[in-house]
Amino acid sequence: MPATTRQARGAAAESAVLDRARRRGLRCLTRNFRRPGGELDLVLDDGETVIVVEVRQRSRSDYGRAVETVTARKQQRIVHAARCLLQARPALADRPLRFDVVGVGPDGSLEWIEDAFQLN
Repeated sequence: MPATTRQARGAAAESAVLDRARRRGLRCLTRNFRRPGGELDLVLDDGETVIVVEVRQRSRSDYGRAVETVTARKQQRIVHAARCLLQARPALADRPLRFDVVGVGPDGSLEWIEDAFQLN
């Protein structure tokens, strides 16, 4: 599959998650925060906690759930990017930080796992 199609599907999945987050009362602080070695799909704010959200999308369900694709290596890359974000925006560093993973299924369903892993 061409990268542009994959990227478009990924952007659509992130938009769906962001819409759900806004309906839950969360505010978006940033989207697609990129640094060498890692990227944060969404960074949200619930008024108290900074929530880093990794969005994973699967076009087929016969290979397992989308949330299962967040490996230990991927977690390390997310944590690295989160540390870069906190350095770039020091006002966020004093707040609690949570890592969520949201899987988007082939049918568009969302599986939101709060506090999916911890900062190491």
